[in-house]
Amino acid sequence: MRVLHTTRHGRIAQRRWIRTARRTPDGGAIRRIRTAPFLAGAFVLAAGMTLFAPTTAQAAVACTETALINAINTANSAGGGTVVLTKDCTYTLTTSHGIDTDGPDGLPTITTAITLSGNNNIITRSTAGGTLPFRIAKVASTGNLTLKGNITLSNGLAGTDGGGILNDGTVTLTASTLTGNTALGKGGGLSNADISAPATGATATFTGSTVSNNTATGRGGGIYNGIRSTLTTTSSFVNGTNTGSQGGGIAAIESTATTLTSTPVSTNHATLNAGGVYRENGTMTVTTSPISGNTPNNCTGSSPAVPSCTG
Repeated sequence: MRVLHTTRHGRIAQRRWIRTARRTPDGGAIRRIRTAPFLAGAFVLAAGMTLFAPTTAQAAVACTETALINAINTANSAGGGTVVLTKDCTYTLTTSHGIDTDGPDGLPTITTAITLSGNNNIITRSTAGGTLPFRIAKVASTGNLTLKGNITLSNGLAGTDGGGILNDGTVTLTASTLTGNTALGKGGGLSNADISAPATGATATFTGSTVSNNTATGRGGGIYNGIRSTLTTTSSFVNGTNTGSQGGGIAAIESTATTLTSTPVSTNHATLNAGGVYRENGTMTVTTSPISGNTPNNCTGSSPAVPSCTG
């Protein structure tokens, strides 16, 4: 019989044939018989099944404010990680869980690389009477926050910048939404902070995502892309009456780069000018991204002009 010998660590070491001898029915000459190799293979496979056991899926965080806060704190303490959210859960934040000179935040400040892996989730500031103001999240300069899997951040209320997210580090949104957030400064949905040299600016990337119905009393009702910061949007939407003083949809001020690809900017409003996109210096690229239907105009007042934008 052919067998595959294994070491004590389960690795295949060598092969050899073991021949069994049988006499013919008439008692004559001995003939050697080789067994089918696949039987030996089946034996070894069965013996080593534990070597190929599937990994266990990560458990989802329970659908409570406390569980979500604890999971993010644990990930920060561990140097980063993925937090899996319960399917279809709305995580309602009733109080702030992080605070610094930029004001209170609903989630603990993101100081490491953390992914919130969603499945049709909402993270929202409570609408109950008496709920104090706080933005949903702040990302520190060392932080890297990724939202994916149809996560919506809503009803943030910041006394300064970034009603939904204030970003000093790196933010990535994939198939996610910022809606109904308010900043009493810049960036109703998201604010890429103004960063002084020589520090590296903040970076925000939106893919297949939506920024809608956010409000800022300052620039950038939907998104503010600040000094030395970088904004990249692909196959996304900035629409639905985002409102700011300049740049109802997007304001880019002395930013390193603002790149819009397949991202319509429409039906936004500015209380001064450039209801769609407002620009002051910095590099800007606009590709297949119509800027239209904004009030009182689309990009008027920008210097230099916003590429591919009229009115």
